[in-house]
Amino acid sequence: MEPISPLYTANLFPPLYEELDTLLHGLSHDDWDRPTVAGHWLVRDVVAHLLHGDLRKLAAYRDGHLLPPSRPITSYAELVGFINSLNDQFIEPARILSGRLLRELLAFTGPMVCELVASLPPHGSSLFAVHWVGESESENWLDTGREYTERWHHQMQIRKSVGAPALLERRWLFPLLDLSMRAVPVAYRDTSAPAGAAVVVTVGDDGGGSWSLVREDDEWKLFRGQVPSPTTTVTMEGEHAWRLFFNALPAHEARQRLVVTGDASLAEPLFGARSVMV
Repeated sequence: MEPISPLYTANLFPPLYEELDTLLHGLSHDDWDRPTVAGHWLVRDVVAHLLHGDLRKLAAYRDGHLLPPSRPITSYAELVGFINSLNDQFIEPARILSGRLLRELLAFTGPMVCELVASLPPHGSSLFAVHWVGESESENWLDTGREYTERWHHQMQIRKSVGAPALLERRWLFPLLDLSMRAVPVAYRDTSAPAGAAVVVTVGDDGGGSWSLVREDDEWKLFRGQVPSPTTTVTMEGEHAWRLFFNALPAHEARQRLVVTGDASLAEPLFGARSVMV
């Protein structure tokens, strides 16, 4: 085992955008209006959301333009509500745009975002904290990692909807999982256990791996690798892992899909772990 450490993903943005552009080029007219696992959003809405993310990233980090909330945000729920309202304000009018226009606009913004994230000092202070890891202040490498997981999982929503091949190779999946696992200690923070109790999470695909959550000094600490003789072991496939962390695998389905050995009660908080703001 080794303690969890920073993970740098800026180099993954250019090839991920290339994959997205190829995917969008191949969509038929009907594909743009297919439903997705992203709630009521159609494929075109998910693509518009990706464009929205690019524009907001460039405006805030490159140009110093931030849209303040209309009233102070005093809770996590209010922050989620504010983010959801920003998304809705963009998605609704974006429905007048054709699929071709959305693709062309992303081809324009994508290279600028790639250049931007590559230019940010990894350990400098990010404009935005990554709240799902429990931080009120974050470094750029983590916020860039959050942006990577955002772009990857929305692209996967499109791929799942239109039957395109999934991006589950190690170059994509391991960084996604390693970043997403940082939400697990937050999910367990109200769970008590004896010192030394450990939950091992293993994703069995070639791009997966194992992570250990260990109870030390009255808190849960995350490690890469497997602790010997864990209290609980949870094994899953990559397809189920990304759906779980990104709110597309309900808890009742997770209990059916994930394999739990040992103390099953210590697996329960994992079913609610989310590496996205919900």
